[in-house]
Amino acid sequence: MRRPFLPCLLLFTALAGPLARGAAATERPNIILINIDDFGSRELGAWGGRFRTPALDRMAAEGRRMSDHYAAPVCSPSRAALLTGSYPKRVLPTPHVLFPGAAVGLHPDEQTIAEVLRASGYATACIGKWHLGDQLPFLPLQQGFGEYFGLPYSNDMGPAAEGVKSNFGAPLPTPKAAPKAAGGAGEGTGIRTLQPPLPLLEGNTVIGRVGPAEQADLVRRYTERAVDFVRRPRTQPFFLYLAHNAVHFPLYPSAAFRARVPGSLLGAWIEEVDWSVGQVLDAVRSAGLERRTLVLFVSDNGGPLNHGADNYPLRGGKGSTLEGGIRVPLLAWWPGRIPAGTSSSAITANQDLLPTLARLAGAGLPTGRRLDGVDVSAPLLGDPGPGVRREFLYFRGLDLEAVRGDAWKLHLAPGELYHLGEDPGEARDVAGRHPEVVARLRALAAANAADLGNTGVGPGCRPLGRIEAPQPLLAQDGTVRADAIGPRPRFP
Repeated sequence: MRRPFLPCLLLFTALAGPLARGAAATERPNIILINIDDFGSRELGAWGGRFRTPALDRMAAEGRRMSDHYAAPVCSPSRAALLTGSYPKRVLPTPHVLFPGAAVGLHPDEQTIAEVLRASGYATACIGKWHLGDQLPFLPLQQGFGEYFGLPYSNDMGPAAEGVKSNFGAPLPTPKAAPKAAGGAGEGTGIRTLQPPLPLLEGNTVIGRVGPAEQADLVRRYTERAVDFVRRPRTQPFFLYLAHNAVHFPLYPSAAFRARVPGSLLGAWIEEVDWSVGQVLDAVRSAGLERRTLVLFVSDNGGPLNHGADNYPLRGGKGSTLEGGIRVPLLAWWPGRIPAGTSSSAITANQDLLPTLARLAGAGLPTGRRLDGVDVSAPLLGDPGPGVRREFLYFRGLDLEAVRGDAWKLHLAPGELYHLGEDPGEARDVAGRHPEVVARLRALAAANAADLGNTGVGPGCRPLGRIEAPQPLLAQDGTVRADAIGPRPRFP
């Protein structure tokens, strides 16, 4: 009578491991994606930075550092890639960033991380900087987010008289003499000069005007909103996209952090961002969600050297396709799933986040459109292997300026070749010694010419969203200009 029991026990034991692993694999994590603006690759204490970042250092000690993560040289393209899983040029083919009152934006047909996760039952929220179009069809609520609170673009896109073109306490610059549209002919990417006041949005509605005092309060207000979202009781998993305007110029840390770091507005704002990350992680811990929550910390581009950023040992800064302009810090934290205190040099990119998060959430990928991202969950979760992404294309606006294959990077115009594993600072051109590598990388660039195009808009680029007669959300006198996005109060 006992003998049949042993095979059954052995069968159960054999199946228990795979079943348990399958249950763990299908667990749907909460996801928090923290995106910092203009954060240099050396600003973290864990990267040898100059300022105190205890919360981020703890996050690194309890999680994983991805040392070879790529964004884009500037804000709008970086965010387009991050949210859509595609190279920025494929989904937002513009020469630069978007400005207030732009006629164009991320096309409403594009599927964002928020739309993918929301379709799978996630609660979604966007808090902070958006910068993918400020007209109604392009705003976060129309791109899969259940709620939104923040600025629709950068914190420097307002009137010089309101301190938007100068750091806290600095003399106000002389405003430009005449308005100037941004972008090339017909681009409709908005107003570059004599910009209207900065609008603060709740959902689709302008609820305030952001002046100097409000700038210095942004980190606190965003953080409080984020903590509230994390703490809400719910039965469904959540996705929170927290995109700080800090530490983009103009630098406006709060009074408390200016006192903490006297003499360095950048250091004060970096430490305030670190405080914010600590508050969010503490909210996760206090809610008992740490083993069910993946938190990612990333920057939208390299730090701007003209505003004091530090990207060492990488060369260059924001706006360039040198490593210092486009390679950014990425931290991944998920206690119990991501091994603590580890790092990976696997190549990852912003466009990899959508397919990776979709897999971890058990969500389907968008259909009927090409994605450039790949699932990098293996290196993100601790696989010691080399990773699955082998190549990366370095776009600056509409131009392909460099290509990477494994550890090799070729700058196309000058023909300079660097081995990034041995020379991350791009100091020693070795093209003459490796003609076969140069030829292989030039072949990658040639293949792209028939897709996204190496200059201009290629056949694989998808159309921008576009509206007729766009208007800034706030007029120069503070009056709300767009009837479609709410009432018409005037914000003095």
